[in-house]
Amino acid sequence: MNFTEIAKARQSCRSYDASREVEEEKLQAIIETARLSPSACNSQPYHITVCRGETAKKVIKACQGMGMNKFASDAKVMIVLSEESYNKSAAVGAKIKDNDFRSIDIGILSAYITAEATAQGLGTCILGWLDSGKIMEICHLDGTVRLVIAVGYAKEDDKLRNKVRKDMDKLVTQR
Repeated sequence: MNFTEIAKARQSCRSYDASREVEEEKLQAIIETARLSPSACNSQPYHITVCRGETAKKVIKACQGMGMNKFASDAKVMIVLSEESYNKSAAVGAKIKDNDFRSIDIGILSAYITAEATAQGLGTCILGWLDSGKIMEICHLDGTVRLVIAVGYAKEDDKLRNKVRKDMDKLVTQR
């Protein structure tokens, strides 16, 4: 798959096949691609925690407050993205420019993770509704949890949905 094909194929999976485990080699390919994602001053101000089994189930529960994300219950892997400190050059740049690059870097990281998972034939959903404190406790983390990505195989009947996006003329200005 080229990148455009990946972008067209990737969607938020809402129906995971609970009977299919994610193969270790596919998970390692995702993590290696994540390691290569760009970040401000190459600081990688985040930590990636891969959760499976009982730990994944606990993380899923911590993402289901107020009835949210029920579909995630069947995902086999939860990838937790937590925030860490910048390196010195990125910290200086963030201060001077009054911009917290960590959130941008974590967004880029999540795009790389979900794109590679799609290339590996896996479904993903980026979860922002979560209990950071609870997940920090479950995963023994010091940094605030910003996103969790559910990973697994989509059920056979989870067909590609039509992508509804802004019209190009409302999204892009060329000067």
